[in-house]
Amino acid sequence: MQRYENFTICRNIRTFVVDMKRILVSSLILNIVVFVYPQLERYSTAWFGPNAFPVPELSDATIPVSTTFDITADYYFGFGDKTKNGYFRIEIPLLSEKVAFKLWSGFLEKYELSPELAALRAVETNQIKGKANSDIYVQTRILLKKETAIWPSLILNSTLKTTSGTANFAKRYYNTSGYYFDVEAGKSFQLTTFFSDYIRFAGTAGFLCWETDNYTQNEGPMYGLKIKTGKNKLDWEAGIRGYTGWMSSHPAYGADYGDRPVVGFTKLVYTTKKLNYYIQYQQGFRDFPYHQLRLGIQFTSKKLTPTYK
Repeated sequence: MQRYENFTICRNIRTFVVDMKRILVSSLILNIVVFVYPQLERYSTAWFGPNAFPVPELSDATIPVSTTFDITADYYFGFGDKTKNGYFRIEIPLLSEKVAFKLWSGFLEKYELSPELAALRAVETNQIKGKANSDIYVQTRILLKKETAIWPSLILNSTLKTTSGTANFAKRYYNTSGYYFDVEAGKSFQLTTFFSDYIRFAGTAGFLCWETDNYTQNEGPMYGLKIKTGKNKLDWEAGIRGYTGWMSSHPAYGADYGDRPVVGFTKLVYTTKKLNYYIQYQQGFRDFPYHQLRLGIQFTSKKLTPTYK
């Protein structure tokens, strides 16, 4: 009887060990698949549409007095991807020039891919032309330090990217969440020249993160620098912006992962009493294979600005 019980115990132990080996092997295989899959599905600016997770824009490092609206028409072209979409942005100062809530998104996106680019991105031929909805971004902005005669202004931005974008199958949007934190700095200098009344320098530095797939996160530093000047009703600005992910530097994903976008831009603004009209051109220098042309208007509303009594 004792021998039988010992035999039963040994058999149960062997069964347990075999089952554990199977579980460990299955888990290892699953982890390998999870690790390799994002390499095949490159969640980066080089392999998706221009609005998937573009390089964040850089403000003047100021918070407005009144609620500000922007409405634009955007056209992206070159490199086999033609994209047209509208774009809106609203910034609501909760405390004038100190704290603000900001929201923006594209809308009515229409796209068309060349057959060559569609094949490169593994997009089905029946999906190379269509429409898509954009992600929505929400941001809070807090003034850390007011600009003085010596020191620049400092503003902390906290931004969240939603997953409202569609047409993931056509490589238009990631369908994954993202966020970034950055600090903007800006300083103006008064001038008395024939061409300019002032010159302003603004820059940003921060940290950006987004999910690729299977809970793998790509992340890295973000940065930007611009110069702005103007005379009377005309203002002009130009600068460079970008961010750097880690996956393109990892051998498992490859140097062509395309997660280190850098863009340069220039913008001309004409100011009137009620509206500001502007035109902007942007070009991708690295991992952002697009030219962008933007036409926009900007206006403010005191009636839609919160007041506290």
